[in-house]
Amino acid sequence: MAAIGFTAAAPIAGFSSVAYAAETVRAEIGKPLQEAQKLAAAGKNKEALAKLKETDAVGGKTANETYLIERTRASAAVAAGDNDAAAKAFETVINSGKLSPAESSKFSEALAGIYYRAKDYNKAVTWFQRVLKDNPSNTSAHEYIVQILYTSGKYAEAAKELQATKNLSENQLGMLANIQLKQNDKVGYVQTLEKMAASYPKAQTWADLLQRVQTKPGFSSALSLDLLRLRLQLGLLTKPNEYMEMSQLALQVGNPAEAIKIIDQGYKKGALGTGSDAARHQRLKDLATKTQAEFGAKLPAAQAEAEKAKDADALANLGYALVSDGKADKGLPLLEQAVKLGTGKNPEAIKLHQGLAQNIAGKKAAALTTLKSVKGTDGTADLARYWTMNINRPL
Repeated sequence: MAAIGFTAAAPIAGFSSVAYAAETVRAEIGKPLQEAQKLAAAGKNKEALAKLKETDAVGGKTANETYLIERTRASAAVAAGDNDAAAKAFETVINSGKLSPAESSKFSEALAGIYYRAKDYNKAVTWFQRVLKDNPSNTSAHEYIVQILYTSGKYAEAAKELQATKNLSENQLGMLANIQLKQNDKVGYVQTLEKMAASYPKAQTWADLLQRVQTKPGFSSALSLDLLRLRLQLGLLTKPNEYMEMSQLALQVGNPAEAIKIIDQGYKKGALGTGSDAARHQRLKDLATKTQAEFGAKLPAAQAEAEKAKDADALANLGYALVSDGKADKGLPLLEQAVKLGTGKNPEAIKLHQGLAQNIAGKKAAALTTLKSVKGTDGTADLARYWTMNINRPL
């Protein structure tokens, strides 16, 4: 995180010799004060600080004289890099009661920045909190507080601050995820990953998230193809065996059209068709092509049998296969029948497939509605939620 962008000019805008003239100060104060100002204006800030020491020797200063001296000292000390002198001067100016609310906020933020750069984090937090009290919408101040807590190893406090914040930035979500990893908060970590994938989708975030859900207790191995479908959509399939496994699973559920698309993409990406297993890849491709050719001939009998037996799983598989083959007008009604029957081995998985098929068919609104209705603790609800995230904000 970058340091606060504070310069000497920023908190003393409009402060000049004209301003002094409007105030009543004694000659023994006014003369060295104006000389100090001229030195600071000429970039001779250390000399200006030395000149201000002449005013320190004058007793019985009025509140106004003290304010003018310390305001000048604040500017010169910051420019000279004298953090201790600057901090003391800023605190005096802020507590003088002579600053407007807008100026007070700027001076407080600058003072917090001085303490932050000096690594006096306790005081920095105190002043950043004061900035937030005056201006709750100051996101920069809040980010510094969290950064300080995190750097100081106060992970629980940093996490609490982040979790109480709406609309976290990508950096803030990343920090929260790191904290949760350090605290071994697996549930919280996955929740944060989901927020990152939903708002700031990146391949690494998605890869980590899908790895986590796959190893989540209770995740059904029957959803392996569905997990691979999402990984393929996200461009996360890279290895030959991943393309081989996914295409074989598609063939096993009677979806040769999907298998062909997977294999073709594997060839296009250079993952298939090369190396010592090139012949094996070709045999799988030939099998998928042959199975697809047979699919159309067998379809009428297979559909009639599934409808007669009211076999929800068979109807769902046929419906998804037809949608994968570009025949949504025939496939979606079969999926709808399967959902209405509700007698499949995993009715929630059938609803998941209906939502995915609707998305393939270009029916985004219907797909999102269907996916939102998916429940289950075996991973179906997780995958439905992740597909929703991806549809709304693709990688």
